[in-house]
Amino acid sequence: MAHPKSAIRLVRRNKLPRKKRKKRWTAAGKPPPPCSLAPVDPLKLKALSMGLCKELKILLIKVESVGRQTFNISEMKEQRIPLSKISIQNTGAEVIRACKGTRVKGKFKESFLLPAFSVKPKIASETPIPREKLNPPTPSIYLESKRDAFSPVLLQFCLAGSLRLNLGLFSTKSLVEANAEHAVEVRTQVQQPADENWDPCGSTQTWPCESSRSHTTIAKYALYQASSFQESLQVDISPITNLLKASGKIIKFGTNIDLSDPKRWKPQLQELLKLPAFMRVESSNNMLSHVGHTILGMNTVQLYMKVPGSRTPGHQENNNFCSVNINIGPGDCEWFAVHEHYWEAINEFCEKHGVDYLTGSWWPVLEDLYSSNIPVYRFIQRPGDLVWINAGTVHWVQAVGWCNNIAWNVGPLNSYQYQLTLERYEWNAVKKVKSIVPMIHVSWNVARTIKITDQDTYKMIKHCLLQSIKHIQILRDQLVAAGKKICYQSRVKDEPAYYCNECDVEVFNLMFVTSENSSKKSYMVHCEDCARAKSRSLAGVVVLEQYRIEELMRTYDTFTLVSLTFKSCTLTVNQSSFEKGSKVRPGTNRTPYCFIHIILSSSTAGVSNSISLRATLENKNHIEGQTCLVYSHAFI
Repeated sequence: MAHPKSAIRLVRRNKLPRKKRKKRWTAAGKPPPPCSLAPVDPLKLKALSMGLCKELKILLIKVESVGRQTFNISEMKEQRIPLSKISIQNTGAEVIRACKGTRVKGKFKESFLLPAFSVKPKIASETPIPREKLNPPTPSIYLESKRDAFSPVLLQFCLAGSLRLNLGLFSTKSLVEANAEHAVEVRTQVQQPADENWDPCGSTQTWPCESSRSHTTIAKYALYQASSFQESLQVDISPITNLLKASGKIIKFGTNIDLSDPKRWKPQLQELLKLPAFMRVESSNNMLSHVGHTILGMNTVQLYMKVPGSRTPGHQENNNFCSVNINIGPGDCEWFAVHEHYWEAINEFCEKHGVDYLTGSWWPVLEDLYSSNIPVYRFIQRPGDLVWINAGTVHWVQAVGWCNNIAWNVGPLNSYQYQLTLERYEWNAVKKVKSIVPMIHVSWNVARTIKITDQDTYKMIKHCLLQSIKHIQILRDQLVAAGKKICYQSRVKDEPAYYCNECDVEVFNLMFVTSENSSKKSYMVHCEDCARAKSRSLAGVVVLEQYRIEELMRTYDTFTLVSLTFKSCTLTVNQSSFEKGSKVRPGTNRTPYCFIHIILSSSTAGVSNSISLRATLENKNHIEGQTCLVYSHAFI
C-alpha cells in the first residue's frame, strides 16, 4: 500500500566532505521503517521555526529516479529582520518572516498610523486671539472665466463655472410628484435663535440639544412645511423676526430622506452628475466609492426638508470625511464651523455638560468657544449655494427659512483626509463606537485598484497595509500554535465588510463565527476579543479566512508610488481678496492652509450663467490679519 502524500518522509543521506557539502534528500513512496523519522506535520514545523534566528529558503529540483522521486535541495541563508525594524520599505515576505520570528504575549496591538507621517498643520492655540477675530468673516473669491474655473488647481480644491444645475428637481413639489409616500424621519425640536441653546426650563444656556424621533411621508411633511409657511404669511413678518418671536415653539424637521434608489430618483441623481468629479457621489478618487457596498447618506444622497429653526446639531462627519451640501431653497441656512484642530476642546465641553461627543446631540454655546480661544466661522448658505465641509471640520446648521437641502460625503484620496479618517477610526474603537466606513477593508481595495501619485498619501496607505498584515499573521500564528483550525472561505462579489456583532469593531480577513441558531443557520461574526469572552479556548467558534496571506502579500508588494509629471498651478489670495467683489487669478506663491469650506452660488432653475465662489480659509496668517495664500495641493 502506497504511503499517503500528506505524510512525506524526509531522509537525509550521507554527509559529503565539508568543502563540497551538499544536502540530498529523498521522498520515499513506502511507509517509513520503525527506525526512520515519523511523518512530518507542516504546522508543527512552522511552530518550531518560530524560535530560530534564521530561515532556510529551500529550492526543490525534481530528479528522475527508478521507483521513487528524488529531489536536490539547495540551501540559502536569509537574515530575519526584527519586527521592530520592519517598515514600508520591506517586502511582504520580509514582513511575514519578521512576524513568524516574534513571540507576542496576548493580543498584538499597534496603531495603523505612524506619527512620523502626519501632515496635520500645527496651530498655536495657546496664543490668545483678539475677540474680534474669533468670529472671522467668510471671504469671497470670484473667478473671471471658464478657463480659470477648470484650471487643474481649482479642480483640486474648489469649484467654479456655470454648472446650470436644475435644483428644482429637489423642490418639495417635485419630490411629492416623484414619490409622495417615500419615508421621512422626523425630529421634533424646540425653535430658538441660532446662537442660543436653552435648557428645558429656559433658565440657562447649555450644550445638550435633545429631540424626539418619529416617521412620516414626503407628502405629509410637505403639507406641514406648506402650512407653516402660510402661517408666517398671515403674520406678515420675516423668517428671522418670526423665529425670534416664536422661540419655544415646537417644530418638526424632516431628515435623513434616502435618495439612493436610482429607479425612483433617476432624474435627480443624473442632474448631480454635472458636478465636477471630485464632488460627485461616486468617482474613482473618492474613497467611499471603494467601500464595495452602500452606506446610506455617505456614498448615497440624502435629503433634508426644513422649516425655520430646524437644527442639525454639532458633529464631525462619520470618520471625518468631507461633505457636500446644496441648499435647494427657497430659504436660507445658517452655518457654524470650527477647524478640526479644536475638536478635543469641544469634546471636553460635551463631557462637562454630560453629553456624548460622538453619539449625543449637542449645540455649542458660542461664548464657551470664544472664552476658550476657539475661532468660529459663521455664514449664510443661500438657495443654490453648495457648501464643501473639509475633513474633520466641526459644524452645526440651522434653517433660517423654509428650504430643502441635499447632502452626501466625499473621501478625496489625499494624505490629510486619510490621516483624519484613520485617527477617527481608531478613536471610535477606543470609545466602542462603530466606524461606519470599514477603513482597513477600504485601504486594501484602494491598494488593489488605484494608482497613488502623492507620496504622503502613499506612505500612509502602505503603512496601514503593513500593520494589517502584521495583525493578521501574528494572530494566525497564535491560532495555529494553539491548534485552532482556520478555514478558508473566499469573498464573493459585492460582499460587505464585516463588523463584530458585540462591539461593532471592523473584522477584516480572520473572522470568528458562531452559530446562534443551528436550525435557522444564523451565524454571527465576532472579533477575537469578543469570541474569547464567550469561550477562552474558542470552543464552538469557527475561524474563517477570506484572503490567503500570499494574496495580501502580492497586493502589498505591487502597491507602489506612481510618478506623475504635470504643470504646477497655484492661486494667490492677498488681503484685498477677502473684500467683496475681489478677483482671484493664477499666481505663484503658496502656503498650506488648515481648513477650507466652499460655497457655490448658482440659480436654482439653472438660468444664470454666473457662479459666485466663496471659500472660507482658516489659516493662522488669516486669523492674525496677515497675507493669506491658498495652497495648491488639494483639501488640506
